[in-house]
Amino acid sequence: MQPFEPGGDHPLDPPVEPGGDHPLDPPVLPGAEPFEQAGGPIGVLLCHGFTGSPQTLRPWAEYLAGQGLSVSLPRLPGHGTTWQDMAHTGWTDWYAAVDAALVALAGRTEQVFLAGLSMGACLALRLAEVHGEAVNGTPLRGLVLVNPSLAPDTKLFLLAPVLKRLIRSMPGIASDIKKPGAAELGYQRVPVKAAATMPALWRTTARQLGEVRQPILVYRSTVDHVVGAASMPVLLGAVPADQLTVLPLPDSYHVATLDNDAQTIFEGSAKFVREHAT
Repeated sequence: MQPFEPGGDHPLDPPVEPGGDHPLDPPVLPGAEPFEQAGGPIGVLLCHGFTGSPQTLRPWAEYLAGQGLSVSLPRLPGHGTTWQDMAHTGWTDWYAAVDAALVALAGRTEQVFLAGLSMGACLALRLAEVHGEAVNGTPLRGLVLVNPSLAPDTKLFLLAPVLKRLIRSMPGIASDIKKPGAAELGYQRVPVKAAATMPALWRTTARQLGEVRQPILVYRSTVDHVVGAASMPVLLGAVPADQLTVLPLPDSYHVATLDNDAQTIFEGSAKFVREHAT
């Protein structure tokens, strides 16, 4: 991910408990709710990104549901509320949430696929590493990844474990979208404590990428101001070429699922599912 400029707390941050830094029962932001729809025997789990919310993938999820698929789009802990709420979470919490959603989806379908944007793509890969070829007996058939985040593009992420003792938040990364009028429902501040857990997620996932056996379809924006050049080589270096398809998104920035190439992703992923389902 591209550099943040360190900063202090935002003047409009919500109230916190005396002596603490956790918001008082932060409500879920309108539009950030999880999405789930039962369909046919093929399921797709979608994982949203760091500081984002289900809103970024909602149109994709609705499209797939419209194709007769069973869809699950969970809200990651600490997301879609306030950045202070997110500061009390880390990558193991986010992974646990998508893992629980995947197990539930596999329990009511006959085969499943994984999809994700940015950090959500990394979580999807981690799910494939952990579960292997099946989720409690339900075959895991393939992955669709959009602008996957698999490595730090700035030393600031590597310094986050130290920075978290000095500052609470940094300017956000939300809404990197080329399409006029489109916007991502994401935080304007990044909690440093949560960001400090990202290097461990990247390292853990990168170590076992070679164990992923499913076909992988990757959509990569030619211009991305969030995920830089360091991530794709991690994936390309670990996954055999005949297992991996990488397609460019020439008219979108990072949040491509809300951008000009969104329909390409929607239609291409549905085709991928049809081709690899049995």
